[in-house]
Amino acid sequence: MKEPILISITGMDRPGITASITQTLADFDVNVLDIGQSVIHDSLSLGMMVQIPARAADAKTVKEAIQKTVAELNLAVRFVNISQPSYEHWVGQQGKSRHIVTLLARRITAHQISRLARIVANNGLNIDKITRLSGRVPLESIGSDSQACVEFSLRGPVTDLTALRREFMELATELDVDIAYQEDNIFRRNRRLVVFDMDSTLIQAEVIDELAKCAGVGKQVAAITERAMRGELDFKQSFTERLALLKGLPETALAEVAASLKLTDGAERLVSTVKRLGYKTAILSGGFTYFGKVLQEKLGIDYVHANELEIENGVVTGRVCGEIVDGARKASLLASIAQKERISLEQVIAVGDGANDLPMLSIAGLGIAFRAKPIVKASAKQSLTTLGLDGILYLMGVRERETIQQVETDMV
Repeated sequence: MKEPILISITGMDRPGITASITQTLADFDVNVLDIGQSVIHDSLSLGMMVQIPARAADAKTVKEAIQKTVAELNLAVRFVNISQPSYEHWVGQQGKSRHIVTLLARRITAHQISRLARIVANNGLNIDKITRLSGRVPLESIGSDSQACVEFSLRGPVTDLTALRREFMELATELDVDIAYQEDNIFRRNRRLVVFDMDSTLIQAEVIDELAKCAGVGKQVAAITERAMRGELDFKQSFTERLALLKGLPETALAEVAASLKLTDGAERLVSTVKRLGYKTAILSGGFTYFGKVLQEKLGIDYVHANELEIENGVVTGRVCGEIVDGARKASLLASIAQKERISLEQVIAVGDGANDLPMLSIAGLGIAFRAKPIVKASAKQSLTTLGLDGILYLMGVRERETIQQVETDMV
């Protein structure tokens, strides 16, 4: 059995190149052991590891035939002979740990990639593949409101995952970007449920603060809310105190506040995309069911669990009906929905911003702290601050062009 040959071909891309080269190899009954191709701005890079059967022509004849084909196509080619030990080592690497690191920013710079790649190298990991997930951006739009995302596929064992995550987090803070690390496994490509916190996650406000403004107690309630979200106060206690301050608020204020609420940027695109992909969606909120139902109707959310405001004689009593939805309750509800839908927790994406979201973020396969408080960012598996909610699609490995194509298909 002849030793493998690595063939590297570069040049300007056009239709038919791969067909012509593989046809030449087919004339010698060559086995293709590995193949990869990428195109950047019509510049082709094609690599193939091939093995010539013993009964076929010798390597020199095959190389000459490839060189002739490549010359006719106005391309360049390079051959590298692969020794048997080297090939066996390569084969032995399959099944080893693989990882995905996602870099998200308003614009991607060489400095960002250089710093990230240095961390990767210092931790003994190898970059196998780099893929741009974001769309093509006009030059005049770079760095404004554009989105940029590059995904790195890594290979190798991680000796200290906590330290690696810390390095990525520190770099993200320094460069004002988002860096997400995930194990590259079957669950990452097979999520089935997305669970959202509501206030300051799906919407750009804390509803209880907005209600408090209507009740004339805005400053008092906002101060308690801020401390609770930072994890400085027990959620149930702080919620009870804030809610009591709303006593006497007219029921009509709920509709007024609901009409003024704004969705977080990217929320509609994210929810519509995951719904088209067949995901189930849920709102698990320490806020109020009334507002969750409004969002459910607007976005087509499957499940809503929140606190039911008690209203008597057209006014808010300052109490809720039933159990308060705190952090532990959110995690329990997430697990219950997953079980009902026969979905593994590893297939769940959970998104939230406050300390009371940490329990559900911790049990989800992909827990994302979105524009979160420092204590939440430090504790969550992933953090997203730079982009809108639709940046989560990049963490799922969805390319921007795929969502654009789907929108165009829906319009036909």
